[in-house]
Amino acid sequence: MTRVAAIDCGTNSIRLLVADVDPSAGTLTDLDRRMEVVRLGQGVDRTGRIAPEALERTLDATRRYAAICADLGVEAVRFVATSASRDAENRDEFVAGVRAALGVEPEVIGGVEEAELSFRGATGVLGATHPGPYLVVDLGGGSTEVVLGTTTPQAAYSMDVGCVRITERHLRSDPPAADEIAAAEADVRAALDVAAQHVPLGQAVTLVGLAGSVTTITAHALGLPAYDPAAIDGAVLPVDAVVAACDDLLARDRDARAALGFMHPGRVDVIGAGALVWRAVVQRVQAEVEAAGGTLTQVVTSEHDILDGIAWSIAAR
Repeated sequence: MTRVAAIDCGTNSIRLLVADVDPSAGTLTDLDRRMEVVRLGQGVDRTGRIAPEALERTLDATRRYAAICADLGVEAVRFVATSASRDAENRDEFVAGVRAALGVEPEVIGGVEEAELSFRGATGVLGATHPGPYLVVDLGGGSTEVVLGTTTPQAAYSMDVGCVRITERHLRSDPPAADEIAAAEADVRAALDVAAQHVPLGQAVTLVGLAGSVTTITAHALGLPAYDPAAIDGAVLPVDAVVAACDDLLARDRDARAALGFMHPGRVDVIGAGALVWRAVVQRVQAEVEAAGGTLTQVVTSEHDILDGIAWSIAAR
């Protein structure tokens, strides 16, 4: 048994999982799982640099996470940084700041490794309830990873589309204007065209969605009055219900989104783009599966994601 801390620092949020992992028994037991929206990727798509205020927000959260790790007696920590820090010219400042705050070297990983970690985290709890092959989709702030496999990843690809990046590129009106939506959809379709060259989307039997945009859309589709991880984790929704929830969130203005009881304040301004991306992914995968002679009528949501994959990777080391 090893007590580990996994930290996932993405474009929109930074998340912590402290868990006891027993590789021989194949068990991972949560002790603390939390998230803060720090928007590290603020403006990175436009400027190519992490903004000073975004860096400070992220390092403040990192220092709080370091204190939690110390209080819980964590034996090993892995800090993984993804899209925003991959793209930033000044990522060395970010790396030095994290090292000083946490005492470990942050790892700025590539999109394929990000996809593989997400796959490990999600599929570790799926095998007994859903058939493979699984197409796991991790919809983040700056990038979206798609990975296909059953017991291990067979193909993976990272697309430079995510809820923060698409919002900053296209969705400036409140609610988004028709021409903005059309431009965003074209951007996502083009990314999916490339992804389909690397990952055979039509081979998917179970489509699994991960991360905050997907879990928030799931909460909306379920009609939850407040965010409830237990209700969201493992939820199986008809494709039509997912698309309808995405349509509704994209059409709402900021105040209407903020009024939803399950909506995290840090997602209010980017959930429209998250809904647009998830709708495009779900519809494209359904079409690819049908073209391959199969049927995809449902979508699975998982609260287990890259954090769990990072925790398992620490134990494996």
